[in-house]
Amino acid sequence: MADPRGFLTTRVRELPPDRPVAVRILDWDEVHRHPVGDAAFLETLRRQAGRCMDCGVPFCHHACPLGNVMPEWNDLTWRGQWQDASDRLHLTNNFPEMTGRLCPAPCESACVLGIHEPPVTIRHVELSIAEEAFDRGLVVPEVPGRMTECTVAVVGSGPAGLAAAQQLTRAGHHVTVFERADAPGGLLRYGIPEHKLPAAVVERRLDVMRAEGTVFRCGVDVGRDVTGDELRRRFDAVLVTTGSTVPRDLPVPGRGLAGVMPAMDYLVPANHAAVGSPVPGAPVATGLDVVVVGGGDTGADCVGTAVRQGARSIVQLEILAQPPEARPDDQPWPTYPTVFKVSTSHEEGGERRFAVSTLGLDGDDGRVTGVRVVDVERVDRRFVAVPGTEQVLPAQLVVLALGFTGPERGGLAEQLGLAVDARGAFARADDFSTPTPGVFVAGDCGRGQSLVVWAIAEGRAAAAAVDTHLVGRTTLPAPVRASSVAMRA
Repeated sequence: MADPRGFLTTRVRELPPDRPVAVRILDWDEVHRHPVGDAAFLETLRRQAGRCMDCGVPFCHHACPLGNVMPEWNDLTWRGQWQDASDRLHLTNNFPEMTGRLCPAPCESACVLGIHEPPVTIRHVELSIAEEAFDRGLVVPEVPGRMTECTVAVVGSGPAGLAAAQQLTRAGHHVTVFERADAPGGLLRYGIPEHKLPAAVVERRLDVMRAEGTVFRCGVDVGRDVTGDELRRRFDAVLVTTGSTVPRDLPVPGRGLAGVMPAMDYLVPANHAAVGSPVPGAPVATGLDVVVVGGGDTGADCVGTAVRQGARSIVQLEILAQPPEARPDDQPWPTYPTVFKVSTSHEEGGERRFAVSTLGLDGDDGRVTGVRVVDVERVDRRFVAVPGTEQVLPAQLVVLALGFTGPERGGLAEQLGLAVDARGAFARADDFSTPTPGVFVAGDCGRGQSLVVWAIAEGRAAAAAVDTHLVGRTTLPAPVRASSVAMRA
């Protein structure tokens, strides 16, 4: 284990400071600092990794769908054994540099130390190992020792598709990833702001995958440019990982006004501009009053983007009441609790309003000018308006960050015979297979909108199922089943 007295002598949970707000809002550079190789930083990291208790029953394992072995790589970090730490980290996670930036860390909520002390900085240690490994040249392509004659098409290059593609390539299969955007990565590249996950981080990992033998075909809209029948004729197996991309709408009066749009219609072109490829006519918040409807992470991403674009004012609305700052009694350890969080975007500006419902949108000459809202309270699981609380918020840009309802229907789905289940996702068996022979489904398009760690876990598990389908057996890990559920209260 790590320092046997570490959690007794190092009681304080330490994280490196982010870039100052006044500086970081002036550019699109990453908010977090990663001073690889810095002696003082590494010593702090060593102390924090040493707080891991190496519990007899480490609940952090159970909380993570990837099955990450946190005590082992905490110990190796404390010892400064970077190659071993990187190997142990990558044993269960294809993309720790991404999960370390994006995952809300349910492992930390389940940390045994967290029962009576601040939990171990698991996510930060994970990210630091990955960054140190890349900086030290420890992340190298794992080229398969022998190739099979089997071919696999992966449709979609988000975290599930990339994880599956890497696993199947390393198993010796010929893997082609199809992506309709101009570059691979899915929402990792264009749906998450550059200041949160730089495109260079995604591209760095893609370079490793290309060197291993994975082929990427971008600008190909499967279902239109290439049909499902063509894929099935040309490939021995097809894995669909197209994500949950249909946005949940806001059916209120004025929805059709110009200046009202789903979050991805705002974030994707903003990210294109951030990496130097602006989209003509894209919505920009400069000088505007912005209202973001939806209080989740995507809404926070919209806030951070609007701040950097120079919005005049920003208000983020959430229909639920503000969560408590401490773990609620009905969500005991080790479950992942609903608590009040302040993201880096919220630190940068804007107003957050809770327990507010949107009644409608006002407009002038076809463009939105305001958002009519009312305070609500929850009564018998229904939201009831509080009399006398109606008001109009000025808005020339309204971004709907209300989540997603499922994958896109028609086209590829119909061509591959994919059915939609009661949740609006593509139906699949517990081994990710579908009734169409040789066709599998993984990630958010089958699970529904979820966390990046679940997408990677499903991609890894689906790769094992595809490998079994192709050669009759597999040595690839399968951390989850299609029916696996998160550890919740």
